[in-house]
Amino acid sequence: MQEYIKINTADNVAVALRDYKKGETLCVDGVDVTLAEDIARGHKFTLTALEAGAPVIKYGFPIGHTKDAVQMGAHIHVHNLKTGLGDDLSYEYHPTNVENRTCTLPEEDRFFMGYERADGKAGVRNELWVIPTVGCVNSIAGAIANRCQDLKCENIEAVVSYAHPYGCSQMGDDQENTRKALASLMKHPNAGGVLVLGLGCENSNIDVLKPYLGEYDSSRIRFLVCQEVEDEIEEGVKLMQELAQEARKVTRTKVSVEKLVIGMKCGGSDGLSGITANPVVGELSDLVTSAGGSTILTEVPEMFGAETILMDRCINEKVFEKTVHLINDFKDYFRRHDQTIYENPSPGNKAGGISTLEDKALGCTQKSGSSKVMDVLTYAQPIEVAGLNLLSAPGNDLVASTALAVSGAQIVLFTTGRGTPFASAVPTVKVSSNSQLAGKKKGWIDFDAGRLLQDGMTLEELGLEFYEYVLAVANGQKVKSEEDGYRDLAIFKQGVTL
Repeated sequence: MQEYIKINTADNVAVALRDYKKGETLCVDGVDVTLAEDIARGHKFTLTALEAGAPVIKYGFPIGHTKDAVQMGAHIHVHNLKTGLGDDLSYEYHPTNVENRTCTLPEEDRFFMGYERADGKAGVRNELWVIPTVGCVNSIAGAIANRCQDLKCENIEAVVSYAHPYGCSQMGDDQENTRKALASLMKHPNAGGVLVLGLGCENSNIDVLKPYLGEYDSSRIRFLVCQEVEDEIEEGVKLMQELAQEARKVTRTKVSVEKLVIGMKCGGSDGLSGITANPVVGELSDLVTSAGGSTILTEVPEMFGAETILMDRCINEKVFEKTVHLINDFKDYFRRHDQTIYENPSPGNKAGGISTLEDKALGCTQKSGSSKVMDVLTYAQPIEVAGLNLLSAPGNDLVASTALAVSGAQIVLFTTGRGTPFASAVPTVKVSSNSQLAGKKKGWIDFDAGRLLQDGMTLEELGLEFYEYVLAVANGQKVKSEEDGYRDLAIFKQGVTL
């Protein structure tokens, strides 16, 4: 088992893969490094003495500058490292010569057993959803879903409601984004049937929302306005029964991976996330896109510091310009609310060994693999172009994962070094960066990427194993949060509340 890792040959720090005591000596690239202090697992130590203001290199890129001079073997962290990022940056397009990977998957791995929909999309689940148009009817939606649990059968896999506090007292773009998000969820391919539950007097009432739906399959969507009926729960149950009759007719069929959309997100990262879990997800992303499928990377604030890597991988200058706007628009969002742009990483990140936003961003972008960036999506915009996409959404776990589902992801991959039990509206796969977490939180973690450092496996081998696991989830295997019945929905709040 490895005990430390120097990620890139250009790095002047290494990452401890176990807890070290002061005075221990390690041989790194033929040079003896005696540790000047205790180093916790996931944290960094210097491989040479550094002067004050010297760049600290990790992943082959600067992750900040030293505040003071440090000796060889010193612990590099928030106490002696500062970000090198500024608020405003100028970007130029320098396209890389890297080409998308040629698909080498066997024929049987280019398909999954999914639910084909009339609009040409395919779901990995066939569920009945109750979606409120406004928070006022959340409890009614929950009551209807609870009354309809007996509708579950072999090919109706769940009956759930999705509570949220919005749909009224919103203005401008904030209200628009809520309407777009709700409309996208109503047409999500994982839903075999959707009851849209309105109150009647809300800003985003059913009549207002219908134009946002555009064309839709009437066999999969029903509408109910609570103020227009005497007993809204009884009426809701009747409509759910109608939806169930239609949903039972749909069975799993062989579907090309070209119709698979995978969302990618990380949270509660540690010093190993960018070394194990995120690269494994990046390997999966390359495999999916090589087979004609799609992946979506989000959490824009956690791209700050590594955005030029993604920009140089854009398929053309138009997509590059979209990526520039993606980054700058989010910085403007911070400024409009008088917030610090680089208020990151979180306390949990720091405890796990991440020191600066550059450090976090370079680890975060590992999830994108090496494929070209094919398109950039605004919040609540459905995916249109196959391949790797970037999506405008914040770093918050629930908000970002919901955004991925809203844009069409049938599965969300969530890497973590700290652990979390939450779920989104679609199967949410938890990928641990270290095996200790996977062993401790067996009820949370679905896949242990920490084995990359323990089992002597190559990234390619573990990536392929993970791909096979994700295909199994697409075929119907439940993830841990599904087994526990966890479901979360968090729409991105961007404006004032009236």
